[in-house]
Amino acid sequence: MPDNLIIPINYIVMAEAEPDLSTFENKTGLAEDMKFLASMPELCDVTFLVGDTREPVCAVKAVLAARSRVFHKMLYQAPSPQRRKDPPPRENKLRLFLKRSSEPLLNLQNASQSRGFTQQLAPIQEPTSQQHQTLIIEEFEPDVFRQLIEYIHTGCVTLQPRTLLGVMNAADYYGLDELRRACAGFVQCCINVDTVCALLASAERYIQYKCTKSLVQKVLEFVDEHGNEVLNLGSFTLLPQHVVRLILAREELQADEFTKFQAALMWGKKYCDNNPSTSIKEVVGNFLEYIQFHKIPTNVLMREIYPLGLLPQSLFVNALAYQADPTSVDPGKLSPNRVRRQTQGRSMSVQSSDPYGSNTTLSSSQSSELASSDGKHSSN
Repeated sequence: MPDNLIIPINYIVMAEAEPDLSTFENKTGLAEDMKFLASMPELCDVTFLVGDTREPVCAVKAVLAARSRVFHKMLYQAPSPQRRKDPPPRENKLRLFLKRSSEPLLNLQNASQSRGFTQQLAPIQEPTSQQHQTLIIEEFEPDVFRQLIEYIHTGCVTLQPRTLLGVMNAADYYGLDELRRACAGFVQCCINVDTVCALLASAERYIQYKCTKSLVQKVLEFVDEHGNEVLNLGSFTLLPQHVVRLILAREELQADEFTKFQAALMWGKKYCDNNPSTSIKEVVGNFLEYIQFHKIPTNVLMREIYPLGLLPQSLFVNALAYQADPTSVDPGKLSPNRVRRQTQGRSMSVQSSDPYGSNTTLSSSQSSELASSDGKHSSN
């Protein structure tokens, strides 16, 4: 055998894997069709009257039950309020029996008599409430509940900062864990200067739900870091009074004292515009205890604050005296109504029933607890 014998090598060429054409998916088209289905009342079999305005939101019971155990129990394992209020008439069975018994007789009547007699003895139709349920939802706002229903039917929803907290709590309430987790993830990227006040305002509406507590803490931490920016926002004036106090009272708030005063004044003017009979001095007076006026430069005190006539004379004089000689003024007199700060524990709460708020308590963790020395802040 020759030494230079060349033995050919056979290469196996791997053909490119061909795409599997046996499976076709059109999830986008399905989502659009299901969204259309939920938008057509005549195709739905349940209507929710949502919120204080009782706005109607329609849905398909079978879809809700398949996607949420809570909805399944609500719609199929317990009678609806409508069914309890409108029981079927007791005489239905009797009339059915009379109709069957009278059929031979009816066949002997002429056409006109037959039609009249049949109509008279025909069984009464079952109430429509037996087929189409109507339920009242008071826990959530219409926009929030509408987004929840859209997600249940289509598998997708556009999250928005204004309704984020409501949707997250609704998802948790109805057992939609994937949507709740998606909302929690969206929180991290949607907290900014433009959305922070809207998130705090929505927290007031859903303060009784557990998902709210974690979000409030994150929002307040953002407020602490961007104090001057947040206090200068026009949307800051839309917050409830006790939330404004909650922010101004935080020791972690990185804002100068004059900016805090301007924010309180801005909020007070907005409040007085909506309540003309209220004195601006009275409204702003609710926030003075959270502002350390002795830390505001003297020229600013004299030029910007004193002419307004909003400070008690003693508070103003003590602030000026402190700047002249810090040892000449008792620190307790610099802010006579300053709230007590408790070093034990790291929680914070301020409660109010003012016209812009409610009787609930907005609270956060990892901050000093605030309580009024005279119990004033639970009633203002």
